[in-house]
Amino acid sequence: MDDPRGSPRAPAPQRPKLLDRLREALRARHYSPRTEQTYRHWVKRFIFFHNVRHPAEMAEPEINAFLTHLAVKEQVSASTQNQALSAPLSQIVVRDGKGFKDRVTMVPEAIKPSLEAHLARVKTIHERDLAAGYGRVQMPYALDRKYPNAPLEWGWQFLFPQEKRWVNPRTGEQGRHHVDPASLQRVVKATAVATGIAKHATCHTLRHSFATHLLEDGYDIRTIQELLGHKDVKTTMISTHVLNYDPEDHPHVSLIFLEAWHEHCG
Repeated sequence: MDDPRGSPRAPAPQRPKLLDRLREALRARHYSPRTEQTYRHWVKRFIFFHNVRHPAEMAEPEINAFLTHLAVKEQVSASTQNQALSAPLSQIVVRDGKGFKDRVTMVPEAIKPSLEAHLARVKTIHERDLAAGYGRVQMPYALDRKYPNAPLEWGWQFLFPQEKRWVNPRTGEQGRHHVDPASLQRVVKATAVATGIAKHATCHTLRHSFATHLLEDGYDIRTIQELLGHKDVKTTMISTHVLNYDPEDHPHVSLIFLEAWHEHCG
């Protein structure tokens, strides 16, 4: 459409398509072409399974329905189902967890606003460190040799960084490691008290609670097994019956947990 004053109007910039954005995100994280192809395949299948709805409009119920369809209707293997679950749709990926395994879990809708606000605060701290000439993070497996600028990138920083920077006495470099795990345990204990939970609660208790909530929400046992990383489904069945805890009594535990973290760790 031409401008009324006679000059042609510049076309509005088009937002990149979903799969193009997916490709850019995967390449920015140095995923292999094979992994990129696999993730694109599962994202497309997920979208078409839900009648071409945009992933931004969907969350845990739609993911659960898709995974259940794969397990029950198509009877795919556990590894294939886990591969579909690993495609980047609104999720958290834990690399090199217990047993040096990668774990995948979901982001609860209830904590998204608080989590986004927390990320904004952490990013501000990182930008200040960069401006001061610091901001490096220690890289695993000597990746900084292959990607020299990666330790400075925002995507490699810890979600919960230490209050004080570490110092390399040999080079003078400074950065922030993640907080001491003992701090997390103190937050869990404080959160249990704040929410009125009388039972002994640890970080591992949250794992059992997570499994129990999934079962109550209708997730199939094999999906829960994959999320917990259990080799034997019997272990998963035990985990889902350990904690006798009614979520209706404490609907805001996740939110209070994040607020308690800020109170204790700044």
